[in-house]
Amino acid sequence: MKQSVRQRQLGMTFIGLLCILVLVGAIGYAGVRLVPVYLNYMKLARTMESAASEFKGESADLSGVRKSLDRHWAIEDITAVDQKDIEITKDDNGLKLHVVYDDAVPYIANVSLSVHFDKTVKVQ
Repeated sequence: MKQSVRQRQLGMTFIGLLCILVLVGAIGYAGVRLVPVYLNYMKLARTMESAASEFKGESADLSGVRKSLDRHWAIEDITAVDQKDIEITKDDNGLKLHVVYDDAVPYIANVSLSVHFDKTVKVQ
């Protein structure tokens, strides 16, 4: 008798499968919603690094770096941050480009996904 009960309980129930599919779907949907946010951040980081690499090995001034950022901003379509939000500071080692921002995307109903970005690039 014990053997027949064990044979009937093999496998996953339909309710268990639905729970797993809902969980995987929710995580997958969050990933799909966050992909454009991270692509935008990668474009921003690439723009900052390109502008910094143009002045590598030479004395960079604030206006030259700002003009380089303007040129790269025109090529890339960065929507999360305005180019004026990038802080350019001068220290002993050279210039630093620094940006901090939060980006949020709607998820489900009134729930949003928020991501915090902080990027620093040194011009030496």
